[in-house]
Amino acid sequence: MFTTTRAATRQSAEAGHFDWCAADHRCGLGEHRSAPITAKLPGAGTVVITRVQTAHGRQYADVHLCVALPTAEAAARHRLVTLLNHLTRLLRAIGPARTSR
Repeated sequence: MFTTTRAATRQSAEAGHFDWCAADHRCGLGEHRSAPITAKLPGAGTVVITRVQTAHGRQYADVHLCVALPTAEAAARHRLVTLLNHLTRLLRAIGPARTSR
């Protein structure tokens, strides 16, 4: 299930915000942030993703991940290693960001 804390609002070009930008307290010092989108998988974890544009114009996805760990130490370590391996493969599969010209 995906939820947002607040729908992104359309702002005029004069206001300096983008269509996807939350246009509120999350934007500051030239940085723009969208409203976060949250995906929850009960018993497994939660991921929150926010679109960001820096003051220098670079855009990126700010991803926060919270994963439930087993209570047994060996199982918890195994889950952490597996998580790191999957995240590394995901980033490699996505590849480097291309700049538009």
